[in-house]
Amino acid sequence: MLELISYFNFVLALTISAAYFYQLVYLMYGLVSLRKPWIFVAQKQHRYAVMISARNEEEVIGELIGSLTSQNYPRELLDIYVVADNCTDDTAGAARRAGATVYERFDTVHKGKGYALGYLLHELKADIGESGYDGFFVFDADNIIAPNFVNEMNKVFDTGDYQALTSYRNSKNFADNWISAGYGLWFMREARFLNFPRMLIGTNCAISGTGFLISAEVVQQNGGWPYHLLTEDIEFSANCALKGQRIGYCETAVLYDEQPVTFKQSWDQRLRWSKGFYQVDFKYGLSLLKGCFTNKTNKFSCYDMLMTVAPGMLLTLVMLAMNLMLLVTCFTEPAYIARRIFHEASGAVISAIVMFYISLFTFGAATTITEWKKIAATTKQKIFYTFTFPLFLFTYVPIAIVALVRKVEWRPIKHTAMSAAQVPGMRSAMAEEATRS
Repeated sequence: MLELISYFNFVLALTISAAYFYQLVYLMYGLVSLRKPWIFVAQKQHRYAVMISARNEEEVIGELIGSLTSQNYPRELLDIYVVADNCTDDTAGAARRAGATVYERFDTVHKGKGYALGYLLHELKADIGESGYDGFFVFDADNIIAPNFVNEMNKVFDTGDYQALTSYRNSKNFADNWISAGYGLWFMREARFLNFPRMLIGTNCAISGTGFLISAEVVQQNGGWPYHLLTEDIEFSANCALKGQRIGYCETAVLYDEQPVTFKQSWDQRLRWSKGFYQVDFKYGLSLLKGCFTNKTNKFSCYDMLMTVAPGMLLTLVMLAMNLMLLVTCFTEPAYIARRIFHEASGAVISAIVMFYISLFTFGAATTITEWKKIAATTKQKIFYTFTFPLFLFTYVPIAIVALVRKVEWRPIKHTAMSAAQVPGMRSAMAEEATRS
């Protein structure tokens, strides 16, 4: 019995470690590749449409549109569209006053960003036609983007090598508390130690919610935006891996995103993300697994995306649950057997928790060190939040369990009005841009 438990724990730990070992290779790439390995120079300035899905975002939508109309890019080549989705406030009016073209949508059955983007693309096709734009940007209403964002994205897009691009996601409110800092480090880690290495080795990057660009060609091939799962961004990324459509990354295109600061908001948001990952895994998991062996051009991209959506945490939870159950039941056994079971099971539980914390702390510390100058916080805050980062991710454990059994729907998150001048990173970017001009 004890030998079987020990063997099970060893095999499961070895399997998880082997499956995600490649991310340690990504970590090494992110640490040692300090010099930018690519320089892009655009030969053409393309025409783009900006798509913003907004629900009751009256307070913040104007700041995003203001940062878009202030871009260091020809204004006539950047059209801004907002879909006011089931709004009960004056989001539509605020967006129009800021300079956007607004479409209002009311559909309480098909709710969520994916449906809203699909609706907007359908309306644009009817009003402008399929050849109106070279690409489509997607932003969330609470974003503020750096003055050179579109120009930098255009440089990479103009190479013609990528059908979609993602950007560098920074935070408007990193230092508010351990929750907002947890989000901030996670997105910076995603940029530095996932998409940056992916770009280096030539495999597919992954879209992350906001601040991305899709080519008009892909939109036409897909017949619009047919991605309606709770995590439509990951669904799109998985589909690109399967189809061989390349997603690139532009490190110099920076956006600032507002993070939740209350645990209730964070719980609701991450519950939706967790449920959405399960949905993507259920819909695309087998195809991605097959693609790891049969895809002619994207075998590793399929594997990378499979590991991204795979419920690896559930395997860890299975191991923890089994050992905790043994700890409870061992007291019904004779004393000498109970001691041996307790030693084996408790050791496995403690070891799993410690290793989990160490690995997450390592990623958090590496991110803090490499992105130090980009983090808008004091030195003490940066150090403190590096230690709380694993605790933030530990809270995914109950979220992952609840997401398995509960029906989850998209819920709006209240955002706080913050001007571009109030965002520390934006202040320096605006000052730099003013100096150039």
